[in-house]
Amino acid sequence: MTAIAITAPEDAAALLARLGDRSIVFVGLMGAGKTAIGRKLSQMLGLPFVDSDHEIEQVSRMTIAELFAQYGEAEFRALEARVIERLLKSGPQIFSTGGGAFMNEQTRRGIAERGVSVWLRADLDLLMQRVAKKPSRPLLQNPDPRAVMARLMEERYPIYATADIAIQTRDERREIIAGEVLEALKARLVESEPAPERSTK
Repeated sequence: MTAIAITAPEDAAALLARLGDRSIVFVGLMGAGKTAIGRKLSQMLGLPFVDSDHEIEQVSRMTIAELFAQYGEAEFRALEARVIERLLKSGPQIFSTGGGAFMNEQTRRGIAERGVSVWLRADLDLLMQRVAKKPSRPLLQNPDPRAVMARLMEERYPIYATADIAIQTRDERREIIAGEVLEALKARLVESEPAPERSTK
């Protein structure tokens, strides 16, 4: 069965009501499809989509590769954390994060407080197939990019696994993966979480 699970407007409305002013935040390694699936999900729910890497490039007026080259990874991560902190204050929305963003403990806390995190989990072969199309990625500027990716998986997957929702992404149409994300969000927000209390302000 490949039909998208949530099609009824009332289902989407119930999900958005439970989401409130939180953001749906995609995390995972480069090549997992965070931007593509995030954009599709934003269309399905009628929420704005933001790519945190794009926002970083906008505020710095430099590409991610240029930022890494000129300032190093530590400075880039500090800027990334500040941008994501700002984005989290402007929900509800859907946004994708860079592969290393969720490794920052402060960022994880912020996402837990103001968002719902969705990890797109992918196997090594799929990731390498996808990142080969964009050879400029700073962390893969190495004679053995596959070994680098395998190491990143080993280091980061235990942290990504703390996300609210995990979805196995694969070589499938983005509508299908986005539909699975919707089902998981529905299960977590509509069927599991208690209804939010009404504000008295």
